[in-house]
Amino acid sequence: LVVDDGALAELAKAGFDPVFGARPLKRAIQERIENPLAKAILEGKFGAKDRVHVSVAGGQLQFGKQ
Repeated sequence: LVVDDGALAELAKAGFDPVFGARPLKRAIQERIENPLAKAILEGKFGAKDRVHVSVAGGQLQFGKQ
């Protein structure tokens, strides 16, 4: 898994909450990377040896093979 700087910035923006600490960041990672990526793997879009690249376009995270 390769996450580019734009995607990291989007995750940081979505998961930032000074009151709750890292919990919102963990939730943002689960909702925006882990869950969609698991679904894509189950659908056969990515294989066991694929290197997945995460980028951002229009505020949405995009997954592609690298």
